[in-house]
Amino acid sequence: MLGIGLGLLSSLAWGVSDFLGGQQSRRMPALVVLLVTQPVGFLLALGVALTLGGEPPARSDLVLGVVAGVVIVTGLACFYRGMAIGPVGVVAVLVSLGSMVALVGGLIQGDDPAAIQLVGAALAITGGVLVSRRPRAAGERISMAAIGLGLFAAVAVGSALLLIDSAAEDEPTWAIVAMRTGGASALCLAALVTRPRISVDRASVAPLLAIAVLEITANLLFAVATNHGLISLVSIAGSLYSAVTVILAWIILGERLAGAQRAGVVLALAGVAAIAGGA
Repeated sequence: MLGIGLGLLSSLAWGVSDFLGGQQSRRMPALVVLLVTQPVGFLLALGVALTLGGEPPARSDLVLGVVAGVVIVTGLACFYRGMAIGPVGVVAVLVSLGSMVALVGGLIQGDDPAAIQLVGAALAITGGVLVSRRPRAAGERISMAAIGLGLFAAVAVGSALLLIDSAAEDEPTWAIVAMRTGGASALCLAALVTRPRISVDRASVAPLLAIAVLEITANLLFAVATNHGLISLVSIAGSLYSAVTVILAWIILGERLAGAQRAGVVLALAGVAAIAGGA
């Protein structure tokens, strides 16, 4: 039960972070947003590890964390690129399927959830897909490249969740430091290749710092959650961030919530209740 609760809190933090990140990406290139938030996140994670963490884990766990960071940043890059060349709703739906990768991976590793929890997982995944889905505009075309990028991003996100689970088994705080090291390194390499113009106005400083804090909070909550629950189920709870982002857009920006999206929220909540009830 604790693992599911922490997973849900990580979804809340990730969802708010994604909402703020989407708003800032309208003001500056997404790569610039990542180049600012990821290094700040690394410093925050390092401070938490030095203050609250124990001894650094085995080198193998640190390597897994670094790989997780590279994988998740690669997935984010594909996600942003897919939204740039194709319908946002379609790409978002595909990326939300990343939880299925973690679910299957957890089952292969030996997770044995109760039948009611498997039903809840199916409901939560279906709800997450429906919430992410935006009605297509008339004449809107779907690029096969966007679909490919969305699928790749889904695999990357799901794989990163599994890697975080393995890396955080002994010391979650240091696992997140390793993950941030990998992500920040990958972004710095991308910046050296693309050489983007980094310009941040004063109004963007607070939102960017908030994104960094929320992401680290979500990372730590999820890493701890994996030590208190089955990764196959915790990953479902942790992947409902899209619902948070959509609801925030509805409340704050006044974006219309379609009937299928409202149904998705209900299904996702029912799925989480079933997962928690079977714990």
